[in-house]
Amino acid sequence: MLILLSFLLRVMWNNITLCSICKFSPSSPSLLFSRSRILHHVFERKYKDLCKQTAQILQNRSCQVAKRTCNMLPSRLVSNKAKYRRYTKTYPVLDGRIPTVYQHVFEENLRNNKAVIQRYSELLEMVSKGGGENAILRHTQRNKKLFVRERLKMLLDDESFLELSPLAGLNLPYGDVPAAGCLTGIGKICGVWCVFMANDATVKGGTIYPIGVKKQLRAQEIAMQNRLLSVYLVDSGGAFLPLQSELFPDKSDGGRVFYNEAIMSAMKIPQVAVVCGSCVAGGAYVPTMAEETVIIDKIGTLFLAGPPLVKAATGEDVSPEDLGGAKLHSKVSGCSDHFASSEKEAYECVRNIISTLNYEPLPEEVIEYDGPLYSSDELLGLAPRGYNYTLPVKLILSRLMDGSRFQEFKADYGTTLVTGFGHVEGHLVGVVASNGELSHDASLKGGHFVQLCSQRSIPILFFQNTAPHAAEPTSISQCGRSFSPNFLFLWPNARVALVDSRHFFTIPKAEDNDCKEDESELNHLKEKLEEESSAFYSSARLWDDGVILPQNTRKVVAQCLEIINQQKYQVISPCQYPVIRM
Repeated sequence: MLILLSFLLRVMWNNITLCSICKFSPSSPSLLFSRSRILHHVFERKYKDLCKQTAQILQNRSCQVAKRTCNMLPSRLVSNKAKYRRYTKTYPVLDGRIPTVYQHVFEENLRNNKAVIQRYSELLEMVSKGGGENAILRHTQRNKKLFVRERLKMLLDDESFLELSPLAGLNLPYGDVPAAGCLTGIGKICGVWCVFMANDATVKGGTIYPIGVKKQLRAQEIAMQNRLLSVYLVDSGGAFLPLQSELFPDKSDGGRVFYNEAIMSAMKIPQVAVVCGSCVAGGAYVPTMAEETVIIDKIGTLFLAGPPLVKAATGEDVSPEDLGGAKLHSKVSGCSDHFASSEKEAYECVRNIISTLNYEPLPEEVIEYDGPLYSSDELLGLAPRGYNYTLPVKLILSRLMDGSRFQEFKADYGTTLVTGFGHVEGHLVGVVASNGELSHDASLKGGHFVQLCSQRSIPILFFQNTAPHAAEPTSISQCGRSFSPNFLFLWPNARVALVDSRHFFTIPKAEDNDCKEDESELNHLKEKLEEESSAFYSSARLWDDGVILPQNTRKVVAQCLEIINQQKYQVISPCQYPVIRM
């Protein structure tokens, strides 16, 4: 985003400079000003004559001039489809064959990843059930509400969406909070990519945990970074009070959600909310700060304190409907802009709202591209179980790039880092991929290449697999979150830590009791590091945007590139002010 802004500023400066040269100030000395006016009239007359001559030439030789002009057009004016056909077929083809000498490593990785993926599938299955079967039955039959995943089916277009951090909230110190109590992701509504944040009331009654706040903040960050319109499906019981000290007081706690809503409105990023359940305390702020809000009759309520607290404070008995139901907020308070008699009607209303946002859907032109020459299923044998089982990264790239074609940059310099250009489903990307221990030359090469991508506004795809030195603690993975990437994903076999516990230093065995205690502490530390470095531990704490299967990498990356690309087609209002409700 910074690169895009700097480009715009350069263009703006050039236009202003040109205007300052071509315009004359009335405050200039009269003689100079009069001569300038004479010159201006001369240039204007000559310019008009030149335009007439050019028009005559175009009229007489229209076909020849059109053909010559087409050949002279800058590449950025040629369609993406034409660019792809013209250039990508000339990129060198990577050799993705597995050398015989590596066959045993490939098979060992394959066995390891089958076990890891089995664990991954079990966790996803558990998360997909929300708060459990009993909680879902209570939610759907007694409370007459749709399960959160059914709501998304009604809201989103009939195509796959990108769910973010589905494993967040598992095995935390305060217990399991499946999917952090809310589903977040990016899907299409009326052909437009949107971020959605949907509370799952079957998890802990819809109360908000610290990990749930963190997940919503990350979704808002993605919306701001990629200028994606946001939809909130609010069904929240407010903060989980036993953990209130971790929920709201600090800068990046719950209050930041409301701050981000105001900032996004100022950035002209539309936000729509649906009150599809109880919205109490902090949960009530989200829909009332959105630009348009829909509330559902009978099941949607909105108040800072519910009937029990009203009874305790005033002794008055009041029903949820009278205190903050759909009719009250649609007819009296004005907190809701649209009244819906059912959930189906509410989500249809949201789709109608989005159709009024003056968003241009992505062009429907299908870019032709070739699939990789090698099967993506073979990535399971290339995803390493450890650094003794790492194969050349070009074998991975040959299974991800269109046509397995890759234009490598500085191929023979700093070879422990592979850099170059390729396409993923027609999208041009720069690739920076670890290929061993990062050396000084490789670092220089990477810095040079990243600057090239920045100059050319080409998105960069990082493949991190930084091998540690066996003799001393070294960084396994650079801290990706600190650099605010648009998206960050892990393979199930990935490990994120400062040191590899399997290469940790050891203490010589001795009979001394102190040494035995030291050895016990060291073993305990190793076990702790082993647990904390797994991909599932990382994803449960939102250090990433989710764990993805190696064979799905190409699809996910292509989806992300399309999402990032959408902001090029937005119609941004010239209005300088955010929407201020009531």
